Amino acid sequence: MNVETRKTLRILVADDHTIVRQGVISLLEESGEVTVVAEAGDGMEAVEKALETRPDIAILDLTMPRLNGLEAVRRIHDELPDTRILVLTVHEEDEYVIPIVRAGASGYLVKDAAVKELMSAVRALKRGQAYFGPQASRALADQYRHGKESGDPYGALTPREREVFHQLTEGKTSKEIARSLEISVKTAENHRARIIDKLGVQNTAGLVRYAARMGLLS
Repeated sequence: MNVETRKTLRILVADDHTIVRQGVISLLEESGEVTVVAEAGDGMEAVEKALETRPDIAILDLTMPRLNGLEAVRRIHDELPDTRILVLTVHEEDEYVIPIVRAGASGYLVKDAAVKELMSAVRALKRGQAYFGPQASRALADQYRHGKESGDPYGALTPREREVFHQLTEGKTSKEIARSLEISVKTAENHRARIIDKLGVQNTAGLVRYAARMGLLS
């Protein structure tokens, strides 16, 4: 393996829209600076592919099926702390930025700016720096200036409870959740009861409203 090959960045790209994902991959590969070692169409697959390939950088969409982008960021960061994570999203709202940073992302870029800024962001992460677009930078500066603390939107939910939480917000029954996660129906119902209690809502409809308010809907 020559020096140039050793220096090539290994990247994972995850986005549930195939056209967008392929467009990002094309932009990256045209630079000649990276190798896309894996791609994923949902959050769960992104985590699995990250653990399998251990990329230098993971580029993740924020809104993906099966596992929300925020939770995918948290899991990849926890399991692969050396993998730098860049979130590429359509969401410009300030409330999305702080939870993503707290989950372990090193960069946040709105998709409209991707063509011009994507490689700049990748190079910054390669150097060990963070990269945030103008909107995200303002949100971070505002938090610092006012000393705000934005807690984990999942509260005290365990990793398993977070999985059940997302399936509940997708309208799945306890039986469907049990089958999907290979647990008993009773265990699924117990998870549901604990989630409702921990998040301080009354029922599954309340969970959906909570997820919408906190930007956690897939």
